[in-house]
Amino acid sequence: MAEKKNIVIVGAGYAGVHAAKMLAKQYKKDESVSITLIDRHSYHTMMTELHEVAAHRVEPDAVQLDLRRLFNRTKVKLITDNVTHVDHKKKRVVTEHAEFDFDYLILGMGGEPNDFGTPGVEEHGFTLWSMEDAIRLRHHIESTVRKAATIHDEDTRKAMLTFSVCGSGFTGIEMVGELVEWKERLAKDNKIDESEITLQVIEAAPTILNMLDRKDANKAEAYLVKKGVEVLKKSPIIEVNADHVILKSGEVIPTHTLIWTAGVQANSDTEDYGMTRGRAGRLKVNAYMEAEGLEDVYVVGDLAYFEEEPDTPTPQIVEAAEQTAATAAKNIAADISGGEKVEFKGKYHGIMVSIGARYGVADLNGIHLSGWLSNLVKHLVNLYYFFGLRSGYYMWQYVAHEFFHTKDKRNVFRGLPTRFGNVLWSLPLLLFVGGFWLVESAKKVWGYEKWEQATASLSSLPQLFTGFGSDSWVTTNQVNMPFEWLHPDGMTSASADASEWASPILSEMPFFMEWAMRISVPTPEMSVFMQKFMLLVEIGVGLAIVFGLFTWLAGAASAALIAMFTLTAMLGWGQLWVLPASIALMNGSGRTMGLDYWVVPFLQRKVGDWWYGKERAIYTDFDHANAGAGEKVKKAS
Repeated sequence: MAEKKNIVIVGAGYAGVHAAKMLAKQYKKDESVSITLIDRHSYHTMMTELHEVAAHRVEPDAVQLDLRRLFNRTKVKLITDNVTHVDHKKKRVVTEHAEFDFDYLILGMGGEPNDFGTPGVEEHGFTLWSMEDAIRLRHHIESTVRKAATIHDEDTRKAMLTFSVCGSGFTGIEMVGELVEWKERLAKDNKIDESEITLQVIEAAPTILNMLDRKDANKAEAYLVKKGVEVLKKSPIIEVNADHVILKSGEVIPTHTLIWTAGVQANSDTEDYGMTRGRAGRLKVNAYMEAEGLEDVYVVGDLAYFEEEPDTPTPQIVEAAEQTAATAAKNIAADISGGEKVEFKGKYHGIMVSIGARYGVADLNGIHLSGWLSNLVKHLVNLYYFFGLRSGYYMWQYVAHEFFHTKDKRNVFRGLPTRFGNVLWSLPLLLFVGGFWLVESAKKVWGYEKWEQATASLSSLPQLFTGFGSDSWVTTNQVNMPFEWLHPDGMTSASADASEWASPILSEMPFFMEWAMRISVPTPEMSVFMQKFMLLVEIGVGLAIVFGLFTWLAGAASAALIAMFTLTAMLGWGQLWVLPASIALMNGSGRTMGLDYWVVPFLQRKVGDWWYGKERAIYTDFDHANAGAGEKVKKAS
């Protein structure tokens, strides 16, 4: 029996989550390996999107990925706790509430803001390095503007309505970009003039966005200036106060809001871990991501200090975090299996900076983008990130938050796909499309001839209760599909009924559709079976749409049926309206005056809890861990 191996990962940031995902996949069926992920929060935060929360473009849950939803149905045990110490001799991680023995340890707690000892930053500045930071900053901005709207003193009012961002890296520029788009709403809600709100970028260096090509950086600066942002370069801040900041030049800038994004250092929690530190407190590692001077301890992400080139450490970006995590995970697996370890080789695909929802700049390995296209590519990259997490749920949530639920045209498509309207107005269309399918299926159930006779007048309707007609699809086995290979002796009168949607849009099937139909309906016997099956489908689609049940799926099915009938040369122009109408019904039409009002939320709750597990504020999976998994847990004394 293989020796038990305990892998403990500290930090559920980009690097920690990636490492846990890789190892969980590697050892999915290996009960001799236990994987434990420890973080002080029960969720993973998309740090690159915190500026959207801080500037009220999206709500906090848009960038919070619950760990249970990410790791349910995997072998990763989740612990919500704060690590206080790492005992390297005993190979043990100590948290506030428990202790965890490890055979392999991955540290990925990331970084934190670095104020370089500037007086007043900690007391009066606002940082943007956690969900708490983002929510605190949002509330401060909203309350400050609201209060400023009531202030009569012009100087005080101006200082309160001046929002200064220190630092012109990713975070600083993306934050001020969001403020550019938010200030219109802030002014409108508080009944002040938008021109009263002043936005500033304060940078110590002579240029901004110094990680970018100068041409791209200049485009970004020109856009900010065009939008009224004051860009103050060569302006180091030497002191921050509650109502003003002081520059090195001696200039005093009155402001009640200083957002500090000027530097990053290693997570200070690691100071007592007894590990070798590099620049900005980052923990030194070798090319295998192993901590310097320690065995079986790996450091990944922003916390790791490894010089890819002399005096050039790995960049503190998501790609580097995931690649360092992958290196650590591969080397742990190699050590367990006796394989050869791999060295870290950074491969980065470029840099993207969004300046609000509608503009951005990007350098994708020499491909330079700007404007809305740059931001669209960033969205695609984020969707690819969710694909890597194997989370279709969060991929859809991201699309909903970024494209459908934004306000004030704050998305890359200027609000065109945003939906906040009442779907009650789609009720007539719901009944009409559903009725269309029920009528069409009724013609086939009773037979076309009897249906026409019975529906000629109200007095003739009772004929429907006297039985099915001779051409009913239910009682006969006639082939009604007008495909030549099903009628070797020529079209029959019965088969002609199938094309009662006269004057078909297409005179004949496209070659690919004919090929598909010959495979799926090769014989008259299969044709009869498919006719009866499709009749049931049409009835089901019609009933689902009329009663507003699973209308997204029913609408998609309705559109698919119309598309299929069109491509098989059986649909006339008079029925083509059902295609766009069906697509329109996919916009949540069953949520008003439909069963989806009750059914969809119920299923989302029940199926979500079953598939993903129930979300918790605190995860303590060790309380019910399988002893066979090899995890050793001891309550802290």
